[in-house]
Amino acid sequence: MYQTIIHYGIHFLLPLAIALVFYKTTWKKAFLIMLLSMLIDLDHVLASPIFAAKRCSINFHPLHSYYLIPLYLFLVFPKKTRWIGLGLCIHILADSVDCWMMS
Repeated sequence: MYQTIIHYGIHFLLPLAIALVFYKTTWKKAFLIMLLSMLIDLDHVLASPIFAAKRCSINFHPLHSYYLIPLYLFLVFPKKTRWIGLGLCIHILADSVDCWMMS
């Protein structure tokens, strides 16, 4: 139960907090774009079963791979891709915490 609360708290509350604190005038747009980065989970449809409660997403699903995580970090630096990069990094953080809590 705590794992679920922490996981979804990171997914939803952390982007909201970042948007409200750092992007006061455009917080709604920043928050929405960071939330849309959850589309990274579309790669789950390639797995069988699509959802497995005890499976770590990191380096299992293609868009959660160690090869792409540096790209997500890079996207934080250019202003045009910052919100997408932040959302993707927050998503990877949430999934990493999830994996850590499962082990």
